Order: sequence, then structure tokens, then C-alpha cells
Amino acid sequence: MAYQYIGLKEINGPLVVLDEVENASFDELVELHLENGSVRLGRIVQIMGKRVVVQVFEGTNTLSLGNTTTRFTGKPMEMPLSKELLGRIFNGAGKPIDGLGDIYPDTYADINGQPINPVSRTYPRNYIRTGISSIDALMTLIRGQKLPIFSDSGLSHNKLAVQIVRQAKIAEEAGQGFAIVFAAMGVKNDVADYFKAKFEESGVLERVAMFINLSNDPIIERILTPRCALTAAEYLAYQHNMHILVILTDMTSYAEAVREFSSSKGEIPGRKGYPGYLYSDFASLYERAGVIKGSTGSVTQIPILTMPNGDITHPIPDLTGYITEGQIVLDRDLAQQGIYPPIAVLPSLSRLMKDGIGEGYTRSDHSSVANQLFACYAKVSDARSLASVIGEEELSPTDKSYLEFGRQFEQYFLQQGENEDRTIEQTLDLGWDLLCLLPKEELDRIDSDLLFQFYDSNRADRFRKRKAF
Repeated sequence: MAYQYIGLKEINGPLVVLDEVENASFDELVELHLENGSVRLGRIVQIMGKRVVVQVFEGTNTLSLGNTTTRFTGKPMEMPLSKELLGRIFNGAGKPIDGLGDIYPDTYADINGQPINPVSRTYPRNYIRTGISSIDALMTLIRGQKLPIFSDSGLSHNKLAVQIVRQAKIAEEAGQGFAIVFAAMGVKNDVADYFKAKFEESGVLERVAMFINLSNDPIIERILTPRCALTAAEYLAYQHNMHILVILTDMTSYAEAVREFSSSKGEIPGRKGYPGYLYSDFASLYERAGVIKGSTGSVTQIPILTMPNGDITHPIPDLTGYITEGQIVLDRDLAQQGIYPPIAVLPSLSRLMKDGIGEGYTRSDHSSVANQLFACYAKVSDARSLASVIGEEELSPTDKSYLEFGRQFEQYFLQQGENEDRTIEQTLDLGWDLLCLLPKEELDRIDSDLLFQFYDSNRADRFRKRKAF
């Protein structure tokens, strides 16, 4: 039953307080009718006996204490859902902003999602190809995984996000589709226009549902944005058996909105002023990725966050790392060398890739090549440190080969054009070209059968000649 109350007890920032409210529920949707006839939406965020605190989505400007009528709807905030979501652009609260009219819904769903019983989850298998060698080979994105990108201000994470959206694919499987839900939080107008323009130019917008929250939009809407996006993803994945990739950028803007909202409620701050429940708040978003028994669809997440001052121990990347299954770290030094995408290989990993690659998924040698590339690139830093002390001329032939491997690895494996889409076969073949620059006895992570099949000392010469032109 819906209840209506006239007047407000208190207005505090984005919050309004009402007294003597009966039968209110946490997260219940509220309508606030203003004197001029307009309606604003809110939700209950705190209940203290018969006193309730309502979070107003559009802000509290021009609200009147005496003449505002508040209607409690008796249900949580729901989002209209249908396959028409694809190819559309919405604001952070899930309302269309592309001028194409409203969605004709097949159903409605609570934006907070339904808790997934751990017993009903199935282990993520198979992979999503991004067309980016460093990701596909070394930190493979598995369907149903949550794999964040840790960036820093000024780095090319927006460009990388666009490239992933444009190039991401799954292996062709009968009766299954692939789509992307893209949510941008707290972005400037020029960044929002950049995303829209790039998706339209590349022709991928028809398989993308975009949720855009601008930096001048209310912070409350920013808190809703990932929830609306994930609700759309869950509907497409579990009702239409599609594989959905969700890209959330920038989770730092989201966390800042949570901190500001927490402060307005007068809550006791935790680390760096963020609320103590930031971990569980993040978990309520990240854990909505996965594969569920009985559905052939999946929800895969790539949250992107900018680390404040490049500090990976900051609460935002720290808590994200606890919840997610790996990370992709962008490096400022590589970016300053002109390398794109500037992915730092050594601190990056995908904890689920071992069970979604290899025979039947990518290629039988994938795991061995990835392990060997990691091991060899780790030795490159040792060789560079030694060369900085005694000079490159004094190094042993093996150390010199590692220096050459490092230069070629960064220049041709990590470095990749913004529009360059590599298949997994091209990526692994390139990996073998680079490994052949090293003496055979240095490749101790690969068994003899694979070495016999792929290792060829002449392959390194052909690689050098090919790259010289």
C-alpha cells in the first residue's frame, strides 16, 4: 500500500527527513511532489523508529519543508528491461537520454539485484578475446570473471576501454550472443562525447548499452549508475542467455560519491574518510559477475579505477583487489616511453586464466608461453639493473639477449595500435618469435615437446628482419 505525507521535517544536502512514518522499508522508492507539480524520486537510506531519511536523486534544491508531498511506493527502485536496451544511451538512473523515447519493458527488476546463492554458481570457463596481446596472452579475461584495470590520472585507460569495447569477442557458439554494458561515472562532457563518438564510428553501438553519469550530475545518481548497468547485464545474461561484458569507469568517482553521501549522513569515517562499509558496498557490485547454473549466459566485469596519486595501497584499489580475481595495472613509465597500452606485466595477473585457456579454448601452448614470457620479462629488469652498474658492454651474452628480449617485447608485444586487433594465434606466435631471441636452455618453463614443435633459432632472425622493414 502506498502512503502519502505532507511536509518535511528537515532538509540536509541530498537528504530529507520525515517523522511519524509508518511501515517504511529500507531502500523503498519514494516520490516527492513539489508545489510546481514536478516529481522527484528518492529512496529510503535510514530508518530510526518512525523517522526515515530519504536520499533524493535529483537533489533538494527548491524543495519546501511545508508544501512537499511525499509518497511511499512500497517497493524498491526498479528498472524497465527489454532487449531494446542494446544500442541505447541512458543517464545514471536508467532513463533514456538519446532522444529515442522510452524503453517498452518486458519486465521490471530491482536495481540492487538478487543475491546469488554460491551453490548455484558454476566455475568460470572459456575466455573473452580483447584483441590486445598483453591481456589475451598474459592476463586472459575469463567469462564470468571480474578483472579490474588499475590506472592513474592522465593515463590512457579511456582509450583502452574504448578499444576493449570495440574489439571484444567470444568464440562463436550456437544460439549465444555477446553484448557490452558500458557505465561511465562522474565523467566530463568531453569524455562522454568521446565514448559516444568512438562507439558510433566503429559501429559497435548497436551491441552496447551505455549508462552515462556526468560530473555535474547529482552524486546520488552516480551511486545508482553501476547498479542500473548491472541490472541490465543480469537481465540480458540470465534471461536471454547472452555473454555480457560490463565495463565500469571510473570506480574512484563512485567511491568519492559514496564518501560524500556517507559524510552527509553524519557517519563515522574510516580509512581516508571513506565509510567503513566501502568493502561490502564494492562487494555488492563486483559479486554480481559470474555464471549461474541453468543459464548459458554470463556476466563479466572490467571495473576501471584511477589510483589516487598512483598509490596501489589506497583503499579503493586495495579493497577492489581483495574482491576481484586479479588486476591489470597501467604503468606511467611505459606511457612516457610512448608505449600503448602501457600495461605493467609483472604486477598484473588473472587468477582464473589457467582454467579458461589451453586446448579447447585458446591453444595448447598458451599456458606455457604465458609462464615463460612472465619469467623472462622478470629477468629483464635484473639485466637492466646490472647494466646500469657495470655497463651493457660488460654483460654476459645471456644478459645481453635478455636486454634485447626486453626491448623487443615492449616495442612489439606490449606496443599495439589503437585500432590493431590481434587474434589469439597472432599473439601466441608473436610470443614464440620473442622467446626464440633467447637461448633454448633459458626456456625452462616450457616442456621439450613444445620446444621441439615451436622453437627455431632461425625464427629470431626472421623476426628481426621482418621488424626492420
